[in-house]
Amino acid sequence: MNEIRTTLTADEMPRRWYNILPDLPEPLAPPLHPETKKPVDPSMLEPIFPKALIAQEMSSERYIDIPEEILEAYLLVNRPSPLQRARRLEQALKTPAKIYYKREDLSPGGSHKTNTSIAQAYYNMKEGTEHLTTETGAGQWGTALSLACNYFGLGCKVFMVRASYDQKPYRREMMRVYGASVSPSPSNETEFGKKMLAKNPKHPGSLGIAISEAMEAAIKGKNTKYSLGSVLNHVMLHQTVIGQEVLLQFKKLDEVPDYMVGCVGGGSNFAGFSFPMIGEQRKKKTPTQFIAVEPTSVPSLTEGAFEYDFGDTAGMTPLLLMYTLGHDFVPSPIHAGGLRYHGAAPTVSNLVKNGVVKPVAYEQKEVFDAAVMFARAEGVLPAPETAHAIKAVVELAKDAKKNNEKKIIAMNFSGHGLLDLAGYQAYFDGKMT
Repeated sequence: MNEIRTTLTADEMPRRWYNILPDLPEPLAPPLHPETKKPVDPSMLEPIFPKALIAQEMSSERYIDIPEEILEAYLLVNRPSPLQRARRLEQALKTPAKIYYKREDLSPGGSHKTNTSIAQAYYNMKEGTEHLTTETGAGQWGTALSLACNYFGLGCKVFMVRASYDQKPYRREMMRVYGASVSPSPSNETEFGKKMLAKNPKHPGSLGIAISEAMEAAIKGKNTKYSLGSVLNHVMLHQTVIGQEVLLQFKKLDEVPDYMVGCVGGGSNFAGFSFPMIGEQRKKKTPTQFIAVEPTSVPSLTEGAFEYDFGDTAGMTPLLLMYTLGHDFVPSPIHAGGLRYHGAAPTVSNLVKNGVVKPVAYEQKEVFDAAVMFARAEGVLPAPETAHAIKAVVELAKDAKKNNEKKIIAMNFSGHGLLDLAGYQAYFDGKMT
């Protein structure tokens, strides 16, 4: 019975975040000023980020202590989370492989995103910020930041990619429950949003555009900062509570996973899940392989160029060295709104470039096939983003069956799909492309 769900006590929750920068296979390239093409001075980031987060972004320390107030908030959003054995999925696939999934869906926000939203809201509150602006794709990040801002007494403004704003109305209502103001992006509330709508009044939006709008609103707002849900180093850092818990849980099981799998849009849930194990592999040469899964419609890791690019569409951010499809790329309005980003985190890109992480891509329909199989086997409904990881797990389990290998496969179940039922409706009604 113990192997079905491996839990940790509150006392076993990580007290430090893990920073992968010292353990990358090659030094991370610095962000560049878009005009001078020279490394960005950290002070340039102070109009949009609090100093504590800028320090974390640039830190070369392997571990950074988690403040007690954040640890307390983590307990309230159901940290530590269990590692669960997918026995019924194994049986459905008739595979000799063991499959485990990390239950990040049990957060009140429904995903892993609270791990960084709580940290970011806390540091902003401590430095006197009164309002935060942000973007959101599927709505999981917007929900998490709304929850965190409410917890620490901050105002919250969310620019939600228009395609998801229309597809997922209950996600935006959840943000409003927590006190946030939510607008479809592109919107008429910013100069850049107006510019996009002038070109195309029915623009489906993109995360790059929503980031530009949120940054513009932060710069023009009074006592307002910007908060990002993925891509940057400090966001990856906060998510590593997931992977550190996983290390301890597999230690309790006396096992080491052969594969660790996560979906990738910007890269936060994949990083949080896999980076601590990658750090262990760099020290102990563990046999684990790391699989990053993305949609074929937004193939930044599998088909993008490894080059400097803006993190947003308007070109307001510093230039980041990453795998990118181009900052003006507009993805198709797939239901996995959290994966509709033109680039991947510089840290994840660094690991892909150096062969530590293997990227794969799948079509939307086959991803939902896997999601339904998982839900019927395990009883847990995946978010469309999470379903990409499930598809890769299913393929790995089939390979294990074909080769009669008792592999151990672990995935990050990054979020539930209870507010993504329009996507499942399109799937069952035969209207999904």
